[in-house]
Amino acid sequence: MPAKPDGLPDSDGPWQRPQSGSARVARCAVVMAPIILTACQPAVLDPKGVIGIAEKTLLIDSLAIMLAIVVPTIAATLGFAWWFRASNTRAIYLPDWEYSGRIELIVWSIPLLTIILLGGVAWIGSHDLDPAKPLPSDTPPLEIQGVSLDWKWLFIYPNQRVASVNQLVVPAGVPLHFSLTSASVMNAFFIPQLGSMIYTMNGMTTQLNLQADAPGTFRGLSSHYSGDGFSDMHFDVRAVPAEQFAAWIDATRSTGPSLDAQSYAALARQSVNATPFTFGEADPDLFEQIVTQQLPPGPGPQTGRPNPSVSPRTEH
Repeated sequence: MPAKPDGLPDSDGPWQRPQSGSARVARCAVVMAPIILTACQPAVLDPKGVIGIAEKTLLIDSLAIMLAIVVPTIAATLGFAWWFRASNTRAIYLPDWEYSGRIELIVWSIPLLTIILLGGVAWIGSHDLDPAKPLPSDTPPLEIQGVSLDWKWLFIYPNQRVASVNQLVVPAGVPLHFSLTSASVMNAFFIPQLGSMIYTMNGMTTQLNLQADAPGTFRGLSSHYSGDGFSDMHFDVRAVPAEQFAAWIDATRSTGPSLDAQSYAALARQSVNATPFTFGEADPDLFEQIVTQQLPPGPGPQTGRPNPSVSPRTEH
């Protein structure tokens, strides 16, 4: 390739021109965007239960109310900037103007009405979606007792006298009544597609009512940081037809160890990324013993260097 007098190669083709930094960033963003978005899940915006649907409706209604004032405000800002530009001789210049009652009325009344409407929607929705409020149904709810441990979830079915770790099987179309507590530090129980998040705290019980309207598998998780194993503290929620749920209960009863105070003490030891498993028999009084601290709570996250069996993290 012939060289120019300054020693640089002669490059006339557009493919030979050096790209600017902004162009490279833009192209990288286009390439990376689909990869990043593959990790996104609709979750809250793809509800599968009555509570989740009601919460999605509340979010959309609130957004619409806010956009009703935000969009006109943005449009008015752009319109004023365009109309009162320096080159527009038709714009009236009023250097001594300082007050207009009509403008003050509009400026204050529209936001006030918006806040009243938004507050009313949130107030009514919050009371209708009270986590402790039973769901209207002719079918009695399934009782489930949940315990957040370090770092796993224990679910006890007191009426069926079985239990599971890091998995939750429920009948579709049946109300679910959760009694939740923590056997260690404060945590948060959340199944985004079914509805409300609620905290679990040591020494007390929180109530939550949910329902899966149709069969499916939904992701459950801990939404409150609780130490080394927090990132692996998730579980699958399998909503199945009633007959499959009954079959799962029968199969669970015939296999697996028993859950009592002694086996619970072993289960409560800190561990991460616990493989889901079930207990074929569970003490129905165990949850009450955990809440009343007859069974001692776990130590929670420790400062300094953790046990290697719990976390590979080290401090220098």
